[in-house]
Amino acid sequence: LPYVPRVPAVALLGKVTATTFALERPCYIFDRHANASDTVWLVVAFANASATFRNPPSRADVPPYKQLPTTHSYMTLETAVAAFSCSAPSPPVLRVGDDTACRDQDRHDPCNGPLPSPGPYRVKFLLMGCHGPKAETRWSDPIILRRAVSPGTIDPSPTRRGSAVVVIASILASLGTVLATAVLGALGAKLWGSLCHRDVGTSAFTHRSYQTHHIPPALPRPLPLSCDCSPPGLGCFALRPPAP
Repeated sequence: LPYVPRVPAVALLGKVTATTFALERPCYIFDRHANASDTVWLVVAFANASATFRNPPSRADVPPYKQLPTTHSYMTLETAVAAFSCSAPSPPVLRVGDDTACRDQDRHDPCNGPLPSPGPYRVKFLLMGCHGPKAETRWSDPIILRRAVSPGTIDPSPTRRGSAVVVIASILASLGTVLATAVLGALGAKLWGSLCHRDVGTSAFTHRSYQTHHIPPALPRPLPLSCDCSPPGLGCFALRPPAP
């Protein structure tokens, strides 16, 4: 069949990871070749081993996932052909390598286990009936998975930034310093004014208290004047109090 499997071109979360990748689900490509009892398989092979892959004559000869390290290929995602109809309520993508449980179990059903290396890989769809293969698609282009980065290769130093970013950061830092200085100055002035107001109020209170309680020294009282009858020409004179 002329159909070529491919990774979806649209943005998709986890489209290609270190152990999985997504494929578009083909529609109507097997209708003229399939019966209702037929199934569609996905063949996964290392790119350099796809040319030597041979379709299995029966389901019993399908290469399992656990033989990938030695045979460099396996078959998985066995699905009824009706699921590849565009009217079928099926997800628009297939995810290869997302079954982490089956790799540790010795099961006879097809395993869709995580891919062990970045590849590259090639895939194709294979239609199989009761008597073996009936139709197949072309091989996909090589698919390379993401590589996990070793912690030892991560540069701990920050990356260099553009001059514009550095200038903006410097301006923001300067504005922050000026703002902090202004706030501290205002708080200091307010505190200083409060202290000065407190000192002035105390001094005024003390001064008023001193003026209120100060008693000036008493002045000597003037001696009373007394007039006595004297011989003419002498007039009045001050009488002194008798000596004690």
